[in-house]
Amino acid sequence: MAGLPQKGFEVSFDENNQEFSIVGSMRPERTEDLADCIKLFQTSARSVRGTLYVNVKRLVRLNNIAFRVLADLMVVACADHSGLRISVITSSVVGWSTRKFSSLRAVNDNIQVEQYDADFYPGQSFVEDSDIIALLRTQTKLTWRHERDLLPKHGLKAGMQVADICCGIGDFAVLLSKEFEPSRLVALDHSKPSLAYARTVASDFGIGGIEYIYGDAAEMLLEDDQFDFVTCRHSLQIFDRPERILKELFRICKPGGRVYVTNEKNSHCLGEPRGESIQWTYNEVARMLAHFNHDIEIGPKSRRLMLDTGFSEVRMESFMVTNMDGDPQDFADIITAWRDLFAGKMTQLRGDDEAFVSRFRQGFDDHIFAALHAKGYAGWPIWVASGTKPL
Repeated sequence: MAGLPQKGFEVSFDENNQEFSIVGSMRPERTEDLADCIKLFQTSARSVRGTLYVNVKRLVRLNNIAFRVLADLMVVACADHSGLRISVITSSVVGWSTRKFSSLRAVNDNIQVEQYDADFYPGQSFVEDSDIIALLRTQTKLTWRHERDLLPKHGLKAGMQVADICCGIGDFAVLLSKEFEPSRLVALDHSKPSLAYARTVASDFGIGGIEYIYGDAAEMLLEDDQFDFVTCRHSLQIFDRPERILKELFRICKPGGRVYVTNEKNSHCLGEPRGESIQWTYNEVARMLAHFNHDIEIGPKSRRLMLDTGFSEVRMESFMVTNMDGDPQDFADIITAWRDLFAGKMTQLRGDDEAFVSRFRQGFDDHIFAALHAKGYAGWPIWVASGTKPL
């Protein structure tokens, strides 16, 4: 990896991945100000066979001088090096970059632009469905009964600088704000509709001061070592490359701070009576989500993933959300929403036949029956893991 810090930005070249990266704000006054960048790009292009990836996912600003220099470098490189292809990797979070760099495709067919997060979040359409908002609020209502007591055991204290990454509809951030009064609270999500709803939730509860940020959890435009405590709940399980998210959580956490994640192992959902039907359905839920590149079984794997990322002092435990956590109807409402999503839209997308859908749906109905039965028991297990970023 070759890297060059510049005024306001940094450029680097990863030879193993054939990736030339630019991070920061690139606003030179003269072309000469980019001399080192130009030299590294030219050297990089000469060393590549096949495709040179130009990563601008975290390039937050770019003036016309810099764009002309980069455009000329790419066009000339494709002309001078036979067979060279250039793929410019952008992100929807930095909206202008895709539009601006796409103009180069008309200049040279060997220059392509790929908005990487269009495919990175294969389940985004499911979690942004407006029908799921009520489900998410009910889930948080039931999990908060447990997490309110667990969070201090995992290192959260009043007055800390806190980030809630993949904050979704923002209800957990509001509860954090009310209960722990952080000195700073940033809530980031990749869904604009969810963030809009989050602001409404905060307003409804009279909570001010939460910094809502539209961002990509795998390429956050947040600086290193900012937060004492970072949370990311029920999110690693819906991304096809959770290790990328964990690396970013690690990066923005202060040395000595902690990162807290929660995830599920959906096949361990249970209920009685009708336990056999319930177990079959949740085993199938895990298989279905794997089809859509989700790992809803990731919960017990969290410790290994955190240690592999570089965290120390990893603490791990689990708790069971049940029909006895308050009103059993709340639990039943969660399962009803799962049934309508999994045995509805997702079976249609996967192309399941009527016999499968009928049996699949029955397991959810039986879980609802168990939750509401006078002598029944229904459970949904959650795994909690937290780790320290070493000093």
